Amino acid sequence: MNTGIRGTIEKTVSSEMTAKSVGSGELEVLATPVLIALAEECSWKSVVQELDEGQGTVGTRMDLKHLSATPVGMSVNCTSELVEVDGRKLVFAIEAFDEAGKIAEATHERFIVDNEKFMSKAANKGKE
Repeated sequence: MNTGIRGTIEKTVSSEMTAKSVGSGELEVLATPVLIALAEECSWKSVVQELDEGQGTVGTRMDLKHLSATPVGMSVNCTSELVEVDGRKLVFAIEAFDEAGKIAEATHERFIVDNEKFMSKAANKGKE
Protein backbone atom coordinates (compact mmCIF):
# COMPACT_ATOMS: atom_id res chain seq x y z
CA MET A 1 0.00 0.00 0.00
CA ASN A 2 1.31 3.46 -0.91
CA THR A 3 0.87 6.86 0.67
CA GLY A 4 -1.33 9.43 -1.00
CA ILE A 5 -4.60 7.48 -0.88
CA ARG A 6 -7.42 9.90 -0.17
CA GLY A 7 -10.92 9.48 1.17
CA THR A 8 -13.88 11.74 1.68
CA ILE A 9 -17.23 11.41 3.39
CA GLU A 10 -20.06 13.88 3.87
CA LYS A 11 -22.90 13.79 6.38
CA THR A 12 -25.56 16.17 7.60
CA VAL A 13 -25.62 16.68 11.36
CA SER A 14 -28.78 15.18 12.85
CA SER A 15 -30.08 15.41 16.41
CA GLU A 16 -28.76 11.86 17.01
CA MET A 17 -25.22 13.13 16.29
CA THR A 18 -25.21 15.86 18.95
CA ALA A 19 -23.26 16.02 22.20
CA LYS A 20 -26.55 16.04 24.10
CA SER A 21 -27.74 12.88 22.35
CA VAL A 22 -24.54 10.81 22.71
CA GLY A 23 -23.79 11.89 26.28
CA SER A 24 -20.63 13.87 25.66
CA GLY A 25 -22.17 17.20 26.69
CA GLU A 26 -25.39 19.16 27.00
CA LEU A 27 -25.47 21.08 23.74
CA GLU A 28 -27.21 20.40 20.43
CA VAL A 29 -24.04 20.55 18.28
CA LEU A 30 -21.97 17.87 16.53
CA ALA A 31 -20.43 15.69 19.23
CA THR A 32 -16.68 15.16 19.27
CA PRO A 33 -17.11 11.34 19.54
CA VAL A 34 -19.28 11.43 16.41
CA LEU A 35 -16.67 13.53 14.61
CA ILE A 36 -14.01 10.98 15.61
CA ALA A 37 -16.17 8.15 14.25
CA LEU A 38 -16.63 10.08 11.01
CA ALA A 39 -12.85 10.53 10.71
CA GLU A 40 -12.29 6.82 11.32
CA GLU A 41 -14.93 5.86 8.76
CA CYS A 42 -13.38 8.16 6.17
CA SER A 43 -9.95 6.64 6.80
CA TRP A 44 -10.78 2.94 6.75
CA LYS A 45 -13.06 3.23 3.74
CA SER A 46 -10.30 4.97 1.78
CA VAL A 47 -7.97 1.95 1.98
CA VAL A 48 -10.34 -1.02 2.16
CA GLN A 49 -9.97 -1.77 -1.58
CA GLU A 50 -6.18 -1.99 -1.15
CA LEU A 51 -6.35 -4.79 1.43
CA ASP A 52 -6.02 -8.51 0.77
CA GLU A 53 -9.12 -10.65 1.15
CA GLY A 54 -9.80 -11.34 4.83
CA GLN A 55 -7.95 -8.26 6.01
CA GLY A 56 -9.32 -5.17 7.69
CA THR A 57 -8.03 -2.24 9.68
CA VAL A 58 -8.54 -1.26 13.30
CA GLY A 59 -8.09 2.17 14.80
CA THR A 60 -5.45 2.41 17.50
CA ARG A 61 -4.89 6.14 17.96
CA MET A 62 -6.66 9.41 17.24
CA ASP A 63 -5.28 12.88 17.95
CA LEU A 64 -8.10 15.23 17.01
CA LYS A 65 -8.55 18.95 17.53
CA HIS A 66 -12.24 19.92 17.41
CA LEU A 67 -11.94 23.56 16.37
CA SER A 68 -15.50 24.77 15.87
CA ALA A 69 -19.07 23.77 16.71
CA THR A 70 -21.47 22.59 14.00
CA PRO A 71 -25.24 22.90 14.49
CA VAL A 72 -27.92 20.37 13.56
CA GLY A 73 -28.80 20.55 9.88
CA MET A 74 -25.39 21.67 8.66
CA SER A 75 -23.33 19.47 6.33
CA VAL A 76 -19.91 18.14 7.41
CA ASN A 77 -17.25 16.99 4.94
CA CYS A 78 -14.33 14.90 6.18
CA THR A 79 -11.22 14.14 4.13
CA SER A 80 -8.37 11.76 4.88
CA GLU A 81 -4.99 11.18 3.30
CA LEU A 82 -2.74 8.21 3.96
CA VAL A 83 0.55 9.90 4.85
CA GLU A 84 2.63 7.02 6.26
CA VAL A 85 2.83 3.26 5.80
CA ASP A 86 5.11 1.37 8.21
CA GLY A 87 4.51 -2.35 7.84
CA ARG A 88 0.97 -2.91 9.08
CA LYS A 89 0.69 0.61 10.56
CA LEU A 90 -1.17 3.24 8.54
CA VAL A 91 -1.15 6.94 9.47
CA PHE A 92 -3.75 9.37 8.14
CA ALA A 93 -3.95 13.16 8.10
CA ILE A 94 -7.57 14.26 8.45
CA GLU A 95 -9.47 17.52 8.07
CA ALA A 96 -13.16 18.23 8.50
CA PHE A 97 -15.16 21.22 7.33
CA ASP A 98 -18.72 22.38 7.76
CA GLU A 99 -20.43 24.92 5.53
CA ALA A 100 -18.76 27.78 7.43
CA GLY A 101 -15.16 26.48 7.42
CA LYS A 102 -12.67 24.13 9.06
CA ILE A 103 -13.98 22.37 12.17
CA ALA A 104 -11.32 19.73 12.88
CA GLU A 105 -7.88 18.40 12.10
CA ALA A 106 -6.47 15.06 13.19
CA THR A 107 -3.81 12.41 12.91
CA HIS A 108 -5.13 8.87 13.00
CA GLU A 109 -3.35 5.49 13.20
CA ARG A 110 -4.83 2.22 12.03
CA PHE A 111 -3.31 -1.25 11.83
CA ILE A 112 -3.94 -3.86 9.16
CA VAL A 113 -5.23 -7.07 10.74
CA ASP A 114 -6.36 -10.52 9.68
CA ASN A 115 -10.07 -10.24 10.50
CA GLU A 116 -10.60 -13.87 11.51
CA LYS A 117 -7.51 -14.01 13.75
CA PHE A 118 -8.37 -10.64 15.30
CA MET A 119 -11.97 -11.65 16.09
CA SER A 120 -10.90 -15.03 17.46
CA LYS A 121 -8.46 -13.34 19.82
CA ALA A 122 -11.14 -10.85 20.92
CA ALA A 123 -13.71 -13.62 21.49
CA ASN A 124 -11.28 -15.58 23.63
CA LYS A 125 -10.07 -12.61 25.65
CA GLY A 126 -10.00 -13.47 29.35
CA LYS A 127 -10.67 -17.17 28.75
CA GLU A 128 -7.04 -18.27 28.98
